[in-house]
Amino acid sequence: MAIAERALEFVKDGDVVGLGTGRAASAFVRALGARVRAGLRIRGIPTSQVTKALAQELSIPLTTFDAVETIDIAVDGADEVDPDRNLIKGYGGAMVREKIVAAAAQKFIVLVGTEKLVSALGERGRLPVEVVPFGVAACCRRLRALSCEPTSRQTESGAFVSDNGNAIIDCAIGPIARPAEFEQHVLSIPGVVGTGLFVGMDPTVLVQDGEAVRILH
Repeated sequence: MAIAERALEFVKDGDVVGLGTGRAASAFVRALGARVRAGLRIRGIPTSQVTKALAQELSIPLTTFDAVETIDIAVDGADEVDPDRNLIKGYGGAMVREKIVAAAAQKFIVLVGTEKLVSALGERGRLPVEVVPFGVAACCRRLRALSCEPTSRQTESGAFVSDNGNAIIDCAIGPIARPAEFEQHVLSIPGVVGTGLFVGMDPTVLVQDGEAVRILH
């Protein structure tokens, strides 16, 4: 995957690397694993149990925030990217850990295809929100008051449970005029742990467009 190889150009020997979750991030982790086998020395901090298992399978050395204070570079995907490089993430349900890792990183790299580029966040109609299980019903009522239509995420075996032990509510939304302000309204709801809005984080966005990869600045 060309975009994963391009992302590797930002990784230096000795770096602590945040490892994202999802299809694009997994492609990067696999490419990183090949570089590690070739002698690259890095330590990874995975954003999900799925990514942790993949990194361990590829023999990528891992660390935690107990051992390091900052991350040199975090590499992840996104579900939407607007012209200001604000993001919606969380279709995979890992956005809270992803945001912790991205916020701790000195450089945040986002890998997307052209289909993820939008003129305004919310165009794809979905905003994930992570909620403490006890408060799901109460949070859904408050989200409806913000003109969202919330649905608790389900799997074949029942309610989706995040790696943090929480529920994910998928909010049906339209384009968000002021995403930073809207996020603050959502975060003010008691029981909300985090949202899929990544606003003002200044990522370097790599876009796979056919065989070419371009950078959004």
